[in-house]
Amino acid sequence: MKKQYIIPIFVPHLGCPNDCIFCNQKSISGQKKDITKEEVRKTIEDYLASIKDEDAQVEIAFYGGSFTAIEESKQEELLQIAYEFIKEGKVESIRISTRPDAINKQILKRLKQYKVKTIELGVQSANDYILKRANRGHTFADVKKASKMIRWNGFKLGHQMMVGLPESTRIDEINTAKALIKLKPKMVRIYPVLVIKNTPLEKEYKKGKYEPLPLVQAVEISKELVRMFADKNIEIIRIGLQNTDEITTPEDEKSEVVAGPYHPAFRQLVESAMWYDAIVGKIKKLNVKVKEVEVTVNPIDANNVIGHKKENVLKLKDTYDVDLILQQDENIKQGKSKIEITKTYNDFLEE
Repeated sequence: MKKQYIIPIFVPHLGCPNDCIFCNQKSISGQKKDITKEEVRKTIEDYLASIKDEDAQVEIAFYGGSFTAIEESKQEELLQIAYEFIKEGKVESIRISTRPDAINKQILKRLKQYKVKTIELGVQSANDYILKRANRGHTFADVKKASKMIRWNGFKLGHQMMVGLPESTRIDEINTAKALIKLKPKMVRIYPVLVIKNTPLEKEYKKGKYEPLPLVQAVEISKELVRMFADKNIEIIRIGLQNTDEITTPEDEKSEVVAGPYHPAFRQLVESAMWYDAIVGKIKKLNVKVKEVEVTVNPIDANNVIGHKKENVLKLKDTYDVDLILQQDENIKQGKSKIEITKTYNDFLEE
């Protein structure tokens, strides 16, 4: 299987017709100025020069802003540059992210001409009240219409949703996941809301009108959402904002994050919590006092089983007095495991 590479091109705030309550794209992307065609070409060339794999599958991704709401001439300019590399055989396809209300037949026809393969929609919530509260400027009906058009025209559909929006509850977020599953995306991103500097949400936070989710709660709800999407074979391509010089702990004076469930390894926290649940679930099914459990997984999953800073190992010991023994086996499929109880309390006493 060919290794996949993505060349990220950030076009912050281009095309956005309004300011969402949580958004400062130039902070989130680390991009402080609008991109030029010369910069796009150089970025692509620099990435390609760093890829040594001759069989690499390369995709150019335009992130940030709302690509299809950009002025048409600017869209054409950026797409033409990317398409040059496709014609040369150096790049396979293009990916864009955009707003649900910035999709129509004409736009999709243009994107198809330039070999755009994947379209990600910023959905955020399926609740129209929450969308209005966040100043999104579209409804969930727009999401449904755009999603169907994207799939019917042969593009890969992606969705982005948020956890912890103002006045959103766990039930709202579960219902959003259910609604997205019905629209059959190939992939999703899950973003817990962070309070970013110079946003309307920062003003609400400082006035005490908005309280961000605690990290533990953000992990718990994200864990539920991941299970829901995984059960339907929908790929979860990101959980949490990517760590950058700007998106880092609020304690860092250079950070653009004011508050919220930030963690540099947020995805690992979520996936480790899921492994912990699986191990504890196995233990609880037995009518014996377990002393030691052996978990065998693919080496790729090993760190998540142990947990961030050995959190799962320590929690099992502290909560259940159970020792976790980890074994690795490349023959086990990623995400699968073999969990065996290797020692009970009775065995321990007999020793």
